[in-house]
Amino acid sequence: TVVFMAANVYMGLKTGMTFSSSIPAALIAMGALRAVGGAGVLETNIVQTQASAAGTLCNVILVLPGLVLIGHWHGFPFWETSLVCLIGGWLGVAFSIPLRRALVVEADLPYPEGVAAAEVIKTGQDTGGGGLATLLTAAAGSGLVAFATNGLRVLADGVLTAFQVGGAAFSLGTGYSLALVGIGYLVGIGACLALLTGVVLAWGVIVPILTAHMPEAAADPGAAAQAVWGSHVRLVGAGVIAVGGFWTVAALAAPIWESVRAALTAARRPARDLPRQERDLPLPWVALAAALLAVPLIALFVRFAAPMGLHGTALYALAAAAVLFCYGFGAAMAAACGYLAGLLGSSTSPISGIGILTAMVGALAIPLVLGPAAGPEAQRFAVAAVLLAASVIVTTASIANDNLQDLKTGRIVDATPWRQQAVLILGVAVGALVITPLLALLYEAYGFVGALPRDGMDPGTALTVPQASLVTQIAQGIVGDTLPWSMLLLGCAVGAAAVAAEVVLKRRGLSFPALTVGIGMYLPLSVEMTIGVGGLLGFLCARGLRRAGPDAEDASRRRGVLIASGFLVGESFVGVGLAAVDAASGHSSTLAVAGPGFAAAAAWLGLAVFLLALALFARALRRPPVPG
Repeated sequence: TVVFMAANVYMGLKTGMTFSSSIPAALIAMGALRAVGGAGVLETNIVQTQASAAGTLCNVILVLPGLVLIGHWHGFPFWETSLVCLIGGWLGVAFSIPLRRALVVEADLPYPEGVAAAEVIKTGQDTGGGGLATLLTAAAGSGLVAFATNGLRVLADGVLTAFQVGGAAFSLGTGYSLALVGIGYLVGIGACLALLTGVVLAWGVIVPILTAHMPEAAADPGAAAQAVWGSHVRLVGAGVIAVGGFWTVAALAAPIWESVRAALTAARRPARDLPRQERDLPLPWVALAAALLAVPLIALFVRFAAPMGLHGTALYALAAAAVLFCYGFGAAMAAACGYLAGLLGSSTSPISGIGILTAMVGALAIPLVLGPAAGPEAQRFAVAAVLLAASVIVTTASIANDNLQDLKTGRIVDATPWRQQAVLILGVAVGALVITPLLALLYEAYGFVGALPRDGMDPGTALTVPQASLVTQIAQGIVGDTLPWSMLLLGCAVGAAAVAAEVVLKRRGLSFPALTVGIGMYLPLSVEMTIGVGGLLGFLCARGLRRAGPDAEDASRRRGVLIASGFLVGESFVGVGLAAVDAASGHSSTLAVAGPGFAAAAAWLGLAVFLLALALFARALRRPPVPG
């Protein structure tokens, strides 16, 4: 639980993306439990259920660091941060339990990651867990590359160049991160093509058009392109995500309501009349527990608002409105994300879009409770209140999203649902206690772009927190009435076109998630291109194996999942380890190698290592399965 929480927090703060920890957790559980003896499929499934729940809890970093970025917090206070994660996570568990029967048992949803995790668990028990060696080998290689890049600085982390054509600035480049290659492989070619569509629209169309009207672009096209992307183009991406998110919720409203009704009807049967594999935690207990969570949630908002001088009716009106918002909007987003987890998988479910939607709705509604925010302090508090509520809702939706994947895995391996639900509750509790020290550690070691904890820190090593910065930018713009609405409206138009394309392609059996187009417009260029490389590599290798038959394709996919998971785990662990050394020693753990011309050498050497790693990955994917 602690290991995968650390890995996901680091990756999320660095790139804005996290990964599903179910499969690597299951593999590590096989190795650890085998040393004890007597463990089987059900024990391994329980471990991966708890570990993945805590790993998913880290999605709070998609919003919560915004409180640091705006200066409302100057770090991560332990109890407030832990309560946000604990309450939001437990609400996610509570909302997912009545959805299990309808969405996991009765609905014909593929749950790709849940099925993959079940296959890994069953295969590992049958073959002695040989997949663990594949995962650890990939993790070791990725960790060595990450240490040479971020620790020794003998390898560059990517290449980025810019040029001008008739006054318009263009930027090209890619990163060398093996973890991002792994993400691209896991999300698949459909999501990667949608991501690259967003890249082309952002960096090939909108950035050149806007920079062509900026006279300062002639001096430095690279800086001009980055400035326009950061201040304008990312808002276009936010508009795409907003339209895609509202479309998803509207399309799923009727089936989700019917699913909940079916689950409540089935739950009226006595538990003793149900087989072991159909027993959930009693729904009356779940409803009572969810209602009782309103008490600490009210206390959290009251404590949060007290320093602003609010008292009496105004204070408790804000707390009550925030709690109603968290429950109502949180339940809707949990249902939508749970359904999307069955369609697309947890890794490609639009959690970031949920954060943006929540921030937009909250920022538009906050004046109805507080009144118009006049003055910088009042506006900052209004934005902070929006970010706090959005953090709870994003955590709720994330946990519901992941829990249904885990419950699908449990159904395949013949597990008992209520036991899984019990360890989901435990996993959230452990994760809520662990995440605050991890956030504090990484913030003190690296800082965030625009919010460094100490003077004299190198801003070049600061974590970008791209999702939280975008959510914060939108909330600030709406509350302060400074948001460039033209960019957001342009994004809404692009989002409508992307949704239309998604609907048309879905009828032809093709995947093109519209929300991912928006993600491709607001994540950094080096991140997007590297993810695209991973998706294209997996697609080309799978296509080359089609003539070899379905057995070869299945073997390649399983091997690829293990290697991609290893890439993610290895690089993430190195990042967390370097942060721990920084925090313990009080200075940077990097050993930068200076000297004239070394930057160029590091860039070429980094490219060579990256291409070698891709070649080895492709060779492993193309290797035929072992006979028998």
